[in-house]
Amino acid sequence: MKPLLRPLLRAFAAPRLDMRADYEKVRRLQRHLAALPRTRYRAASWRTVPGDPGSHVPVRVFQPREKRREDLLLFLHGGGWVTGDIESYTPACATMADLTGCVVVSVDYRLAPEHPFPAGLEDSYQVVRLLLEEPGRAGIDDARRIVLVGDSAGGNLAAAVSLQLREHGHAGVSRQILLYPVTHWDHDPATSPFASVRDHGADYRLTSTEVQDYMEMYVPDPAHRKDPRVSPLMAADLSAQPRTLVISAELDLLRDEGEAYGQALAGAGGSVRIHRVPGALHGFITLPRFSRSLRDAYGVIEEFLEEPT
Repeated sequence: MKPLLRPLLRAFAAPRLDMRADYEKVRRLQRHLAALPRTRYRAASWRTVPGDPGSHVPVRVFQPREKRREDLLLFLHGGGWVTGDIESYTPACATMADLTGCVVVSVDYRLAPEHPFPAGLEDSYQVVRLLLEEPGRAGIDDARRIVLVGDSAGGNLAAAVSLQLREHGHAGVSRQILLYPVTHWDHDPATSPFASVRDHGADYRLTSTEVQDYMEMYVPDPAHRKDPRVSPLMAADLSAQPRTLVISAELDLLRDEGEAYGQALAGAGGSVRIHRVPGALHGFITLPRFSRSLRDAYGVIEEFLEEPT
């Protein structure tokens, strides 16, 4: 990060927004920015619970321009469980499909504060279960080809879904990619155990104030924030988890907790690779395709996907 860029980036940091008051404005802005150019995809609405007409979860299926792999990337978007949606992440999912050569399925889980924890997690869990049991819905014939992917809050949901699948005795995905995930409940610089919260909690793309607002909207009851379904790093047992790629951003306040989760998975016997993207900010997966941070991350993702399952 060039020193002259730091003041400019700080000027655009999130404390200027009160997320609890402005989240609807942020949602509208995100959708507006994603509206052009239009991207081709196939829209669907999957009933995740047999016999329950209210269990439909919207998804979008993105085909790559050149299909180079049989893997299916099941994507859970970021946005603090409050902003971000299937619409605003459509450009990023199209990029993901093209750069990996994989089909991408994007999940439109319910958002807080209208639908607080565990609604978004339940939607994500049920879609993952559905595809593990019926991979043909997404055009694949082998559930082992499913790779669970999530960024930020979506990375949190991906990790929580994998933990839930094991807890419920279900076969899980064989691989997961966690992009700068939320894994811990405390983002107060005065009390957080992570240096990155203190070093970057007032700077750049994402701030401690914003994350804490998101957490309060997603999990209104403080007693539930240490639940491993909210804070995967608090799980007492991290065994039997998928082969995992954790990608962190150097200048992100979530950097250390994401890497700590990868280290904890490895300590529990898991196969884990941790990669820190130098000079990167939170949310870089949504940057244009020419971005250096984006290209760095996708180079590592390609290597991970090439490894034998």
